[in-house]
Amino acid sequence: MTASLVIVLLTAPITLGLTWVVWRLGLRFRLYPEIRERDVHTTPKPRVGGVAMFFGLLAAFAMSTQSEWFSILWSKPATVWSILGAAALIVAVGLADDLWDLDWMVKLGAQFLAAGIVVGLGGVQIFFLPFGGQIVVSSWISFTLSVFAIVIVMNAVNFIDGLDALVAGVALIANAVFFVYTYLVMRDQGYASYSNLASFLAVALVAVCIGFLPLNWNPSKLFMGDSGALLIGLLMATSAILFTGGLDPNLLGNNDLFGRSQLLGAFIPILLPVVVVLLPLLDFAMAVVRRLARGSSPFSPDRGHLHHRMLDMGHSDRDAVLAFYAWTAVVSIGVLLMYIGTAQDWPGGYLIGIVYVLIGVAACLVVTLLPSPTDAGSRPDDSPSTPAAKEA
Repeated sequence: MTASLVIVLLTAPITLGLTWVVWRLGLRFRLYPEIRERDVHTTPKPRVGGVAMFFGLLAAFAMSTQSEWFSILWSKPATVWSILGAAALIVAVGLADDLWDLDWMVKLGAQFLAAGIVVGLGGVQIFFLPFGGQIVVSSWISFTLSVFAIVIVMNAVNFIDGLDALVAGVALIANAVFFVYTYLVMRDQGYASYSNLASFLAVALVAVCIGFLPLNWNPSKLFMGDSGALLIGLLMATSAILFTGGLDPNLLGNNDLFGRSQLLGAFIPILLPVVVVLLPLLDFAMAVVRRLARGSSPFSPDRGHLHHRMLDMGHSDRDAVLAFYAWTAVVSIGVLLMYIGTAQDWPGGYLIGIVYVLIGVAACLVVTLLPSPTDAGSRPDDSPSTPAAKEA
């Protein structure tokens, strides 16, 4: 835990410095396109924040080589290098799209290639489905499921990138919760070391997002762009698959480990990795259905995302972002409490987590559906964050 905290404390300021440099270069060389009709912001701003985030990630990995705690990360160097190679590819393609607006087929092809690198070369795959034990899948199903899971999460994260600090904040909360979850599960399973690549990716993302947020907070100075959003999605999906695939399948249905509920024990390992990206996945699904229903490409941009709807309801940009933060925290922490409550044999077990979720959801619904009377019309002319609906 201490080593992970050191990574955060060192990587965050490095990323902040890199973000400032990238911002200044973006202004100097005018690395931003013209305002589009679907955009929320009114003043052109650099969309190159993802580059700083990528180099912040590299800094975190470089520091991991100097700590014995993280030596297990490099026990399979092919996996690490495949992840970094795929990250470099997706950042490069995302940056090109931010600057020159690539065709959606090109972007989607690059996403599948990046996912294929992680899955095929790095061996990051869904080898079994933990439903009350293990259901082993064939190699081609494993490969296909893993690739599509990564591509879907990348697009889901990218789809919600439309307001200042929205993606960075949601990713910060989600990965912090996911890190705590991985740490607790490794401890409860009795592993000699709690260090693993999945946990490290979550820690690195927390650090990178902390470093990026100051210049992306409303009113922002720059955007992370597709390069940053796709990078976050790639790493979050990879981390989830790595961790789920690394669990001992013989323990997944063990009531002593995962609590009194066999059903909960079977689903918790795959439930939390999903709920930490629940809002992006929900927005992604709604966007695909909406666009297919009107006969257009599922990747054709529009202004119908969840954050757009909240603005149309009268929320200010900042309040809409805070509402997204609240939803992410309520759902992800709630599932984490379900695990802790059963694993630690709390009175009521996982019911504590369920009560927390119910109360939290009720509060979030009130905040979401009843914006403050001062919100409507309070948004400054240039408050929004990222170009809305920058679909991959």
